[in-house]
Amino acid sequence: MKTNAWDLPLTAFAPVVWGSTYLVTTQLLAGFSPITVAMLRALPAGLLLLAIVHQLPTGIWWLRSFVLGALNISIFLSMLFVAAYRLPGGVAGTVLSAQPLIIVFLASFLLASPVRPLAIIGALVGMGGVALLVLTPSAALDAIGIAAGLAGATSMALGSILARKWRPPVSPLAFTAWQLTAGGLLLVPVALIFEHALPVPTASNLLGLAWLGLIGAALTYALWFRGIGRLDSSVVSSLLFLSPLTAVLLGWSFLGQTLTALQIAGIALVIGSIWLTQRATR
Repeated sequence: MKTNAWDLPLTAFAPVVWGSTYLVTTQLLAGFSPITVAMLRALPAGLLLLAIVHQLPTGIWWLRSFVLGALNISIFLSMLFVAAYRLPGGVAGTVLSAQPLIIVFLASFLLASPVRPLAIIGALVGMGGVALLVLTPSAALDAIGIAAGLAGATSMALGSILARKWRPPVSPLAFTAWQLTAGGLLLVPVALIFEHALPVPTASNLLGLAWLGLIGAALTYALWFRGIGRLDSSVVSSLLFLSPLTAVLLGWSFLGQTLTALQIAGIALVIGSIWLTQRATR
């Protein structure tokens, strides 16, 4: 598919918005359990998009929608929260930043894409940049947490590759509606069985859920899957490094967190890694 100058910035908008998740969750959704937030983020957004597109899956796409919904939404978010609870935020963020490197090799295996040395170097540089951004000297390791982080990164990496391989016969908006709805439905029984009762939402709670659902799910996933269909897999995956970068910058801007020299070096490495990956695909 022919690309245009807007493909990269529109796709990059998704991980930038995802980087606001920590700020929104901690400031506007205190008291909500992680799985419940994940379900409320995905399912209402998916149902809203279904109401807009008026298009349900047909044939094999019922199964594929639930497979992709599980990989990109249910499993990814569940493992993300397990890692977040068992690991310090910096360690969890660094482990999850392995996703672009995983995508490089999965794309080679499932899409027969060439393994470009610059793309591998770019992914490793990006991981190093994320480590400088979020790791602290006192960070502790936990085997289950690390395994969950790697499982989450692999889950969304595989989901991204399969989304590109299967090439849905519908618009990115309809494709996003199918996955968000399927992923949200799969999270409903988990939330009902394992999570505590939903608190009565306040105005700030509703604002946070609206941001995470309408902007952080419905809009951004549509742009993300659009980018997956139009850009090289390694280019799309490199943009994921923008999420921890955005989270750090938002913490510095709104929460009074400090920005150290090492973190500034991490920002430079993240930007450099994305540039390297762009070079690798030219």
